[in-house]
Amino acid sequence: MIGSDPIASVVVQVRGAAKQYASGLRALDPIDLVVRRGEFVTLVGPSGCGKSTLLRMVAGLTTPSGGSVALWPDDAAASSPPAGLPDARRAALGRLAFVFQSATLMPWATVEANVRLPLELARRPEPDATRRVAAALELVGLQAFSAAVPRELSGGMQMRVSIARALATEPGVLLMDEPFGALDEITRNRLDREVREIWARRSLTVLFVTHSVYEAVFLSTRVLVMSPRPGHIAGELIVDEPHPRSEAFRTSERFVHGCARLSALLAATAGDASADRAA
Repeated sequence: MIGSDPIASVVVQVRGAAKQYASGLRALDPIDLVVRRGEFVTLVGPSGCGKSTLLRMVAGLTTPSGGSVALWPDDAAASSPPAGLPDARRAALGRLAFVFQSATLMPWATVEANVRLPLELARRPEPDATRRVAAALELVGLQAFSAAVPRELSGGMQMRVSIARALATEPGVLLMDEPFGALDEITRNRLDREVREIWARRSLTVLFVTHSVYEAVFLSTRVLVMSPRPGHIAGELIVDEPHPRSEAFRTSERFVHGCARLSALLAATAGDASADRAA
């Protein structure tokens, strides 16, 4: 199965990474996490448990209070020491892309210009940038809308543009922070299928955040359950199902069983947290 190789190279390594803000708020207790090449790993847990904080630490958008985050640790571009962001770390960050909760498009710019933006910022040569933009738009099925502006698109199409913009950089790792949370269920299910297809076709490694048990089981090779704040990884569910996963999988006994197991893990985690507070 894609993404299940236990000896695949490590692309994300989190060692004892914690986050405490200046106010004293502990967002994350020390977390250890390894994500291997080709995995589709999803983080689930209650609001405020630190899912997005962990994702932002991997992306280099926030720094851990303790511990370390390494990208491609077998390469030189690995560590993120508190002293700063060395050139090697910068190079590693250039091999990942982030899709946020909202599409965050430039409203005045065309779809093509929005997707081209990170390539312009990276000063990619024009022929290469044009090729990458065309390939990314084809991958998300928007090649016919390259001249449209965001207001002419539905919410789901705008999110596809955001995904295309991330894919245009040809990343090895794709970080996605609840990208479909604001969409209707039909659109969300369709985009879930498309993201699975893109993950397989591009041989990506994906770290995904969601509140949806159903989305997590459908998408993932592995689901990690986080505890209420201060967050830590409290459970894991392996989704040992082959690719592709069609709509028929959503109504299968295996899917229902997986959702039930994941719901039970979430409930147990919430119960343990309540017991700790009571103690």
